[in-house]
Amino acid sequence: MNTEDKMRERREYPSECTTMIVGKSMTADGSMIVARSEDWNAMYAKNLEIYEDTTEGPTSFVARDSPFRCDLPKEALGYTAMPTFDLPGHWGSAGFNTAGVGMSATESIFSNERALAADPLVESGVAENSVFNIVLPYIRTAREGVERLGKLIETFGTAEGFGVGFVDSHEIWYLETASGHRWLACRMPEDQYFVTGNQSRFRVYDPKDSANYMASADLIEFATAHQLYDPSKGAFDFHEAYIRDIELDTTYNYPRVWGLQALLSPDIKNDVSKNTFPVFAKAQRPVTLDDMRRVFRFHYNGTEHDPYLHSNPKEKYRPVSIFRTTQTHILHVRPELPQAIGRVDYYAMGMAALGVFVPLYQGVTSYPQAYLLGTDHSSADSAYWKMRKVMTLGMVNFNRYAPLIQETYAKLEAEMTQRQKEMEQQYLAIYKSLPMHAQDMLQAFSDKTLLDALKVVDRLQEELFTRLTSDIQAEYKFAGA
Repeated sequence: MNTEDKMRERREYPSECTTMIVGKSMTADGSMIVARSEDWNAMYAKNLEIYEDTTEGPTSFVARDSPFRCDLPKEALGYTAMPTFDLPGHWGSAGFNTAGVGMSATESIFSNERALAADPLVESGVAENSVFNIVLPYIRTAREGVERLGKLIETFGTAEGFGVGFVDSHEIWYLETASGHRWLACRMPEDQYFVTGNQSRFRVYDPKDSANYMASADLIEFATAHQLYDPSKGAFDFHEAYIRDIELDTTYNYPRVWGLQALLSPDIKNDVSKNTFPVFAKAQRPVTLDDMRRVFRFHYNGTEHDPYLHSNPKEKYRPVSIFRTTQTHILHVRPELPQAIGRVDYYAMGMAALGVFVPLYQGVTSYPQAYLLGTDHSSADSAYWKMRKVMTLGMVNFNRYAPLIQETYAKLEAEMTQRQKEMEQQYLAIYKSLPMHAQDMLQAFSDKTLLDALKVVDRLQEELFTRLTSDIQAEYKFAGA
């Protein structure tokens, strides 16, 4: 497929996501969380990658599916990534580098027409396909990530709008593009959470508060000069000045923010039809990893807007969990632990509502082969396609088959969680005195856990085929001779 064909397919199945970030005082275990579901094309397998530190890395980046080009430093940190099969080394999506910095890129967002008329997008500029791989290997803190990406945006311009999250041992930052060459980044409050779905959420910007805000130098001045903001009408509002807010947003984006804030903060009385949702919110109770899994499995469960309960693919409220989700990641940072086990990416291939989250520890150096394989055609040797087959069978009759899938995966996730606790206790007991042994133990645990998960997936697939065969036979019996 040539570049033009790829771009045409990406327009048909755009990369659309839901992002949630949680500060360390808002989580149950004092961790920091940056998470996102990536929705594009179910046919394109995600394959995991691990890169090592290097002093002789590539000195240029040439995008495979856009005109973007840029120079790179020779020295690069190792990092983990999860691109689509056809773009190795591109569109890495999410992972940690060997300095312990986590990055999630990107959330597709859109600037308004007035902002783009004043500062247009740049066809050859930084695009969502390149952000991750030209930033994460070259940063040692979340703040450095914002600074590097901001400079790239100002230098090359952006080909499209996006939001990007960074997390390190101390803080979380989130950057949103404003227009072709302008951007705003905010430090996440430690005692709140943030949720967004394909629309910029930021409002407040205080250029004097460098501890909590970073932005292109003329963000407010440019808005004033081009009539995007009138200082006589009150404080600067980033969303009002730069961001798109149209009828499509009211059913595609608003409901996800409304639904997730209702799930976590039922005391907040939002109107789903109005974009008055708080940018940051406090959850009713501390947020757990189980809560995060539930967030990314959300589809207005059990309500009139549940498209799967009602077999309604034309439901106007866009769910968080959709069939064409390619992966969901929950970057979980526990700064008090050694980096190798204190950085975990809880990773679900495909649709989270019918998927399972497996732990990817930052300290491992490889993954089982099945997690590295997969194309745009189903194959028995690919972890992505094994899991996608279960989802496809589940969607044949969601109400009949989803409960079996969800119960099986809930049990598996609970078992993995317990085994993680046991392994981590053993790791902590020996990692200082026997570091190599600790590393081998972590790698062996990861390999076994990921392979055992595939065994459960295989058994589940056979059970679903058995039940589907029985159900079809009962429906088309033609008996009575």
